[in-house]
Amino acid sequence: MFAVRRGAKGLRALPEVVAWWVALTGLWLMLISTVDAVEAAVGAVAAVPAAVGARAARLAARREVGTE
Repeated sequence: MFAVRRGAKGLRALPEVVAWWVALTGLWLMLISTVDAVEAAVGAVAAVPAAVGARAARLAARREVGTE
């Protein structure tokens, strides 16, 4: 599908961010009481920065453990 070069960090990060986005959007849909189009859209949009933050936190934790 896509050729991933060594310098293409964004493309390497994409599958992890998408996986977090899917998981967080699913969690949002499970926790709300009424699932409609507006609530689904809000959850999907809110999950984007949360997914990027989850990846950043995982990388920060990995760097912190590696320095000990």
